[in-house]
Amino acid sequence: MVLKNLCGLTADEIYDLIKAFGFTYTHALSISNSIYKKRQREISEFGKIPKKLKKELSLIVQPGLFNYKTSELSADNSVKYLFQTESSKNFEAVYLPDGKRHTVCVSTQSGCRMGCPFCVSGRYGFHGNLSAGEIINQILSIPSAEKITHVVFMGMGEPMDNYENVLKAANILTSQWGLALSSKNVTVSTVGIKPGIEKFLAESGCNLTLSLHSPFPEERQKFVPAEKKYPFYDLINLMKITKMKKGRRLSVAYVMISGVNDSDEHLAELTAILKGSGIRVNLLPYHNTNNEAMNSSSPAKMNYFKHNLVISGISASVRKTRGEDISAACGLLAANLR
Repeated sequence: MVLKNLCGLTADEIYDLIKAFGFTYTHALSISNSIYKKRQREISEFGKIPKKLKKELSLIVQPGLFNYKTSELSADNSVKYLFQTESSKNFEAVYLPDGKRHTVCVSTQSGCRMGCPFCVSGRYGFHGNLSAGEIINQILSIPSAEKITHVVFMGMGEPMDNYENVLKAANILTSQWGLALSSKNVTVSTVGIKPGIEKFLAESGCNLTLSLHSPFPEERQKFVPAEKKYPFYDLINLMKITKMKKGRRLSVAYVMISGVNDSDEHLAELTAILKGSGIRVNLLPYHNTNNEAMNSSSPAKMNYFKHNLVISGISASVRKTRGEDISAACGLLAANLR
C-alpha cells in the first residue's frame, strides 16, 4: 500500500482522513502543527494526539518530509539546494539570508515549458509539476527552516502552469494551521498565464509579480513566447482593476539587457503603461546564460531607469544579484542539471 504524504495536505484534508476513526478537527490541527511548525519526521513524535490515532495514521500516511540531495554555498551566503522527487525529477530551491529577512525561492516545476530563451530552466526542458507537498518541503527541509520570513515562487517552472498546487502551497504557507506567514511576505512570479492570474488575484491575498522584459508586445514575444496567447496589456489591466487588500503588492519584473530593452523609448513606454496604476517595478540585472551577444545593463543605466520611474510616481527598485557564482540567480536555476 502506498502511504499518503501529510506534507501538502490542508487541515481540512487531514481531518477528512481521521474523522472516520472518531477523531476531531482539533486532532487534525495538532497533526498539521507537527508537520508545518515542528517539522517532525516520525508520526511517533507527534504531540497532543492519542496513541490510537498515531497507530491509525501510521497505516495510511507518512509525514512526507524528505532531505535535499546536495547544497552549494555562494560567496554572498545564499545557498542552493537540489531536491529530487520520488520519480527522480530534479528541482532546486535557494535560501537568501539578508539581515532579519530570510527568504526561500521555491520551484513549482521540474524544468519549465514556457520556452523563454534567456532562462536556463526553460532550456532544461519540462519534466513535470511539483505537488503542494514538494513545494512546501523546499522550505521545511532546509537547515534554516525555522528562520524563514519570506517565500518567493521564482524558482524553476511557471507557477500559473501548475496553478492548483501553487494555490494550495500558498494557502499552507499563510494559514495559522500551516506555516503562518503573512500573505504580504509571499510572492508568486509569472510570465503571464491569464486564467491562472485571474484565479490567483481573486482567490489569494499573496503578492503577484509579472515578468515583463519589454513594454513592446512584438519585442516581448521574442523573450516571452506566452505573450502571443496572453498579451501583457490584458494582464496589466487585470492587475489595475484588482481590489487591493492592505499590504498586498502587485509588481512587474523587468530584466534589463544592454542595448536591447534599456533605451529611453523603453523607459517612456514602461512609464506610460504603469503610471497611476500603483504597480511596482523591480529592475533586475540580466544574468548571461552563455549567450555572449547579450549582457546586463550597467548599474548606472538601471539606476537611471529607477530614478525616472520614481519621479513619474511609479514605485521602483533595483534588485541586487544573489548567488550568481553558484548558478542560483534569476534565470540560472538548472544550469548544472542534465
